Amino acid sequence: MMLSELFVHRTELIDQSQDEHGFVDEQLILDEILPHMLDSKLIDSEDINHVYVSLEEGLKLNGYSVSDTGERLQCFIVDESTIESSVLDTDLLISERSHYETQLNRSIKLVKQALAGSLAEKFQDSDPLSAFAYHLSDPSRLAEIDVIEIFLISLTATVSFKGKQPEPKSIHIADSKPLKVVARHEGDQIQREILIKRRVIDLNFLTAALNSRGRRESLEVRFKDEYSRNIEVIKAADQKHFESYLCVLDAEVLFELYRSHGTRLLEKNVRSFLSFKGRGVNSGIKETIRKEPEKFIAFNNGVTITASSAKIFDYKKKTYLESLTDLQIVNGGQTTATIYFSQREGLDISAVKVMAKINVAKGDSDSELEDLISKISNYSNSQSRVSPVDLRARNPQLVTLKQLSESIQTPDGRLWFFERAKGEFNTMVRKAGSSGTRIKNQYPTSRRFSKEQLAKYYTAWGDQPFLVKKGGEKVFRYFIEEISGPDDKSQKPIDREFYESLVSKIIIFRCLEKSYGQGKNSMGQLRSAVIPYSMSVVYSVSDGDPTKGDFNLAAIWRSQDVERDLLELYERLMRLMNDLIKSYAKSEDFGEYSKKPELWYAIKNCPEIREFFAKRENASVLSKYLVPN
Repeated sequence: MMLSELFVHRTELIDQSQDEHGFVDEQLILDEILPHMLDSKLIDSEDINHVYVSLEEGLKLNGYSVSDTGERLQCFIVDESTIESSVLDTDLLISERSHYETQLNRSIKLVKQALAGSLAEKFQDSDPLSAFAYHLSDPSRLAEIDVIEIFLISLTATVSFKGKQPEPKSIHIADSKPLKVVARHEGDQIQREILIKRRVIDLNFLTAALNSRGRRESLEVRFKDEYSRNIEVIKAADQKHFESYLCVLDAEVLFELYRSHGTRLLEKNVRSFLSFKGRGVNSGIKETIRKEPEKFIAFNNGVTITASSAKIFDYKKKTYLESLTDLQIVNGGQTTATIYFSQREGLDISAVKVMAKINVAKGDSDSELEDLISKISNYSNSQSRVSPVDLRARNPQLVTLKQLSESIQTPDGRLWFFERAKGEFNTMVRKAGSSGTRIKNQYPTSRRFSKEQLAKYYTAWGDQPFLVKKGGEKVFRYFIEEISGPDDKSQKPIDREFYESLVSKIIIFRCLEKSYGQGKNSMGQLRSAVIPYSMSVVYSVSDGDPTKGDFNLAAIWRSQDVERDLLELYERLMRLMNDLIKSYAKSEDFGEYSKKPELWYAIKNCPEIREFFAKRENASVLSKYLVPN
């Protein structure tokens, strides 16, 4: 990794994050970085709750998200001093950890004020930060939070000055001391220790993520250093491509692993399939922990772990596991999560032991390792069967979609670029050398889309907009299962008609994003929920209603734009949707509640929607775009 490469990526990021006036926007910077964090498995979804606060007392926050089960809060902060295009490269070379700690503390101070209940009074109820403050000050929510992760987005290069020339180096920020919180809930006093994890997302991270082309960031776990455990193992197999070990894990180890790393531990096929419902996860496992913990190892199938490398040592004629690199739990996700939530509920897991099989790959390429892990995941016996859909970029239907994007021209003779594999476009530009600018002009950002984006755009035109809000692998799995079907005979045909309708949905989604706006000039603060909800409402009164005609997506394809009358209808609908989400949400945290299907079904069937489409101006526009069945 060369310093020059880091700053090339910074320039590209700055260019992609300018608003219509040419100013670099912090929220756009964050939006560009989030997909790379998703690929590295640092987050579960790129759809976060955007907020913006920068106060004189040194408080800062750009966004946050809460895990589906509520135990993990992730906060995002952009260092505004590093995004100015006029800043010299030499001023962006950082070698001291203290520089990043100062920035991270701006968000930690904000979190502490929210936990203390003193933050809410600084903002009006309409401010998006009030939902964040509410989330941390509400005792019922506070009882669930176990970990707070602070991510600092900094367009700096972390370097070492020990040599003749500065050289890039990795940076690790240790966890802060746990926050001790006391609150009262339902008459009981709650005493919590919340783990504070800190992470710097710098140019070094961005470049590594781009070069990895979507491969997850390697997770190394040092069992003795991190968990004070000597784990005895037995070598069970030593094959050409992998070796296997068997061991027994104390449940406390799995608890700490899940607490520290969350769903990042889980192979993506498992992670996107499992729907952890906190206290409701697998009552059978929980009952064994409660009543017969010493029999857990006999009743439970255990866990299957994969790794790209392992450090093993011998001591007094026994073999012990020191560390695993690129650790993934490919089978036993339910077991791991249930142990975690059982401990959280006060169950004693000290007598619980879990059988574990560890498969370590031997020097395989990334693609071979990915294929090996996928097969281990699908062939393993599991308490929740993982459907064998292919979530990788090599999925044959994604390959077909890529081929269509390379051959089907728009009516005005242009092509869209489908980035099937992460980093594919930037790699093509760099390989083109002097012709790279021509390629960028040929495929501007507005006519490019990734596989994660297409899943979001496709799903927004349907009956599950709450999945779009969840984003990440949950919506991607839904998309793949929708087009794959349960067998080959029920697969959706990936043909010209499918491709053109997909691009039409992309055009609608992006036009609505632009029309809704961002920041101070936006319609509201719920854009990531309002847009898919609005698209799904139009779907429900057209394609989704057998008594109505089909929506004329072909008209969108022909014009490669949304006509003014249709856009104005959507603008009226989006303003209404802002109010409906606030009215029908059963939580002050509207962004988080919009991930729940209950909200969608309430809005879809509410009288306000019926009245909206009964109005003459809206009914006439809709009828214009309906084609009789």
